[in-house]
Amino acid sequence: MSNGMVVVLAVLVFALVTLAKGVRIVPQGEEWIVERLGKYFGTLRPGLNLIIPYLDRVAYRMVTKDIILDVQEQEVITRDNAVILTNAIAFLKVTDPVKAVYGVTDFSEAIRNMIMTTLRSIIGEMELDEALSSRDKIKARLRESIADEAVDWGLTVKSVEIQDIKPSESMQRAMEQQASAERERKAVVTRAEGAKQAAILEAEARLESSKRDANAQVMLAEASAEAIRRVTAAVGTETAPMLFLLGEKYIASLERLGASENARVVLLPADLQDAVKGILGKR
Repeated sequence: MSNGMVVVLAVLVFALVTLAKGVRIVPQGEEWIVERLGKYFGTLRPGLNLIIPYLDRVAYRMVTKDIILDVQEQEVITRDNAVILTNAIAFLKVTDPVKAVYGVTDFSEAIRNMIMTTLRSIIGEMELDEALSSRDKIKARLRESIADEAVDWGLTVKSVEIQDIKPSESMQRAMEQQASAERERKAVVTRAEGAKQAAILEAEARLESSKRDANAQVMLAEASAEAIRRVTAAVGTETAPMLFLLGEKYIASLERLGASENARVVLLPADLQDAVKGILGKR
């Protein structure tokens, strides 16, 4: 091969390499940052683009599609010194590739750390119960807090979601013990209230029973007195009717005594009339 042929081939190869360096095809969903002699020169949009070889170079290739940024789980201390675990996920979009490249070293890491710091600050102002039940409030404040910084970095925060927020394992054990103690306390109070009500009702029942017994005794005494008055009025000075009544009661008592299981021997007087007179004290 002659020297001329070698030169032609070298020139051809150089031309092909130069053409390849000068033609750039940017895929959809990306934007490329071009620097000329180390300084920002322009941004290549999706499609066919031409640059000056050896002077221009593609320094950064930015993805303009939505970016899913996962924020790892971290421990956060609430205002009442409770430890909870929380993590989040953010949806970002690069709207200004130049700011995203030259405004911060690593925008993904910057946003991630900002979300973690802001999340600790927001939850640190809340008590445990409020933090566990205010997921939407925390999300709204978090997005609002990082939106301005994200704009300075050429980013748009489309959404920030709290994936999980829960007490730490030690806090969960403490909460379970507290709940168990509270349930036991309520059970003790309930039992005490029940015993109190039972004692009150029992005392009221005894009082009512005593009143009724007293009334019954009074009524019985009044009835006995009335019966005695009537018997006295009916008998007058005659002793025969009285002897008849006492004898009837005496016989009835002897019948009950004889029917008793504990009775073994029943002694009957030979002369019932004399026995009744003896009871009356008359001979």
